Amino acid sequence: MRALLAASALLFTAAPGAAIQHHGDGPVAMLAGKPVNCVRLNQILRTKVRDGATIDFVMRSGQVYRNSLDGGSCPGLSSERRFLYKTSSGDLCSYDTITVLRDTGPSRGARCGLGSFQPVTLTKR
Repeated sequence: MRALLAASALLFTAAPGAAIQHHGDGPVAMLAGKPVNCVRLNQILRTKVRDGATIDFVMRSGQVYRNSLDGGSCPGLSSERRFLYKTSSGDLCSYDTITVLRDTGPSRGARCGLGSFQPVTLTKR
C-alpha cells in the first residue's frame, strides 16, 4: 500500500518544463523552477486574474509567479477580476489572504487564502 501511495505521489509531482493546467483563459504556463512561499511586494509590477482560482503575479524582473489559491476557487474572483491584499511585512506570502473587490459600491467580496508562488514561463497556445 505504501509503495502504491509513493508511486502515485511521484505521478503528481510536476517537473520543470511541465505545463500547469487551469480552466481560465490565456497562455499556457510552463514550470520554471521550485515554488516559493513569498514574493516581495515592491517587486510586483502587476497581477492578472486567470480564473477563480488562479492569479499570475508579474514581477519587475519579468518573472511570473502563478498562484493557485488554497482551497480552490474564490467566489466572485473570476467575474470581478479585482482583489486586494493586506500584509504587515514587505512580502506577500502563501499564508496571506486576498479579498475580492466588487465592482458595485464599496462592498467587498470573499476572502480567500493564497497558495505557494510557482515560477512559470508563459507561452501562447
